[in-house]
Amino acid sequence: MLLDAVLAAAHFIAIFLLITFLAIETVLCRREWMPGAAARLARYDLLYFLMAVTVLATGLLRLYLGAHGTAMLLPNPLFHAKVGLFVLIGLISVYPTRRFQSWRRSVRTDAAFVPQPDDLRRVRICLMLETHLIVLLPILAACMARGIGL
Repeated sequence: MLLDAVLAAAHFIAIFLLITFLAIETVLCRREWMPGAAARLARYDLLYFLMAVTVLATGLLRLYLGAHGTAMLLPNPLFHAKVGLFVLIGLISVYPTRRFQSWRRSVRTDAAFVPQPDDLRRVRICLMLETHLIVLLPILAACMARGIGL
């Protein structure tokens, strides 16, 4: 019982931090915050990635060691939808990550670097898509916890 509580707490904390770093990226990804934000975005994106890995790791630990276990979760199609949605969000995040790394390199060579408006717009679209999709994850989790989908 204690292990399940510790795993749940670690999972939730990682999720909150993941959302925090995504929000920071979304706020900083504006022309008026450049060029100072261009280099910092890559650092926040690394923290976002580390939290995503932590969310995945604690989620897997909860799957295999937690109270609900594989017998309840694996047959549930909502579980697969939740994992698929998490993967989709991760795939969407690849484009902003690559742009942030490119911007960081550009700032090193030109301290006054500001990304092109279209580039910023495309990255913001990805970040907003991630932000909107991530809201679906706790809805699916709440349904799964109540046995919906079985």
